Amino acid sequence: MDITISLSAEQGNRNTTEHSNAEDDDTEGGEDVIGDSEVDELFHQFVPTAIGDGDHRVFIVHPDVKWGSKKQYLTTAELQMAEAVGLVQTLQNWTVVDKVIMSTKTPEKRKIFGKGNFQTLTERLSPPAERELQEAWGVKVFDRYTVVLHIFRRNARTKEAKLQISLAEIPLLRSRLKNEVANLDQQGGGSRYIMGSGETAMEVQQRLLKERELKIQATLERLRRKRHLLRSQRKNKDFPTVSVMGYTNCGKTTLIKALTGDAGLQPKDQLFATLDVTVHAGELPSHMTVLYVDTIGFLSQLPHQLIDSFSATLEDVTHSDLIIHVRDISHPETVSQKVNVLNVLKNLQIPDRLMNTIIEVHNKVDLISEYDPTEPDCLPISALKELGLEDLRQKVEEGIMKSTGKQILSLKVDLSSPQLGWLYKEATVQEVEAGGDDCMATVKVIISAAAYGRYRKLFQNT
Repeated sequence: MDITISLSAEQGNRNTTEHSNAEDDDTEGGEDVIGDSEVDELFHQFVPTAIGDGDHRVFIVHPDVKWGSKKQYLTTAELQMAEAVGLVQTLQNWTVVDKVIMSTKTPEKRKIFGKGNFQTLTERLSPPAERELQEAWGVKVFDRYTVVLHIFRRNARTKEAKLQISLAEIPLLRSRLKNEVANLDQQGGGSRYIMGSGETAMEVQQRLLKERELKIQATLERLRRKRHLLRSQRKNKDFPTVSVMGYTNCGKTTLIKALTGDAGLQPKDQLFATLDVTVHAGELPSHMTVLYVDTIGFLSQLPHQLIDSFSATLEDVTHSDLIIHVRDISHPETVSQKVNVLNVLKNLQIPDRLMNTIIEVHNKVDLISEYDPTEPDCLPISALKELGLEDLRQKVEEGIMKSTGKQILSLKVDLSSPQLGWLYKEATVQEVEAGGDDCMATVKVIISAAAYGRYRKLFQNT
């Protein structure tokens, strides 16, 4: 795990950047478990004071594991360092002044680089290790977890994203709390009881954190139920749903904008620009309406607390009809990124019937001088240049027809009855051909088995 060292972090005030809720869909009737003002208070309460809003000149230390279970076989230390640099550069006013890769053979040891070094290669630096490094070097030290969490903070817009981040911070707060109390114990003051309550300072703080955790989880569950309701409404309207997934900054949002023409989408060339699941309507060659779901991007070695916190927002994926896996084929780690995405999908327990629908898209082919597809059934495109999109739409339509069981039918329709209007509402009308009788027409439709069953029941005598 990279260790990011801030060489001259200006101690600014708490990060109070205003984030507007882009969606007014956070209530489900009645009062929220946590109101909007309290969400913002939670969100800004525990910003690490060392981060602030000032300039940061950063020196990055990355461990190169030589062998063992921690060794990365699908990437290199140089490419992992490049990703660490990209993470830091995503943050405004953060610049990388230098970087170093240091070899290690024993990443499982507390001091992994051997005697005299202080780095600890775990999912995140422990508070004692962080303090040790800061005292040894006289600079602020941020681990990968803290940097990624700070990027998430900068990009959070909706109530749900802020709550997910606040939930992901709780394990970090618990760890720091234990460390602070341990320091008090060493000074003889950590076991004092609070105002005769029978609780120690540690117990009070742990209880407050637990109450905070339960409250956040209850509010997120309410928002999850609202998402379920919205998903049910989409299903009732018989709109097929396509989840667009991929490694962070692979071009998912740019692709959805190109497929839908949604001017409200503003893609950014940065990591984790999308934190909230959003849904956008597009049209396939048959004129069938399809809903594209934009999801949070993936990252290698993403701390599991963040995966756990945001897994609920990926719930929509398991209920979709088809998945588009977008790959930045110009990226030197594109193979490793693919493995990472597929592993996350596996961990989400995506059903096999949905995994079998995956359309792999090789995006950004315009950045490659001589693109040569090395994998079968992949579609080369450039979302930015809008190259290859018609082939993709056709592929999506074929996949939707297969996964949903929709069928193309030619129906004899009485134009004097409500039949045609009903078909326009409940199915996709492709063509209306008038017959010899002015009151009759042949209508070509794409319709689901369920909708066709309703149609026959309503108009079986016509």
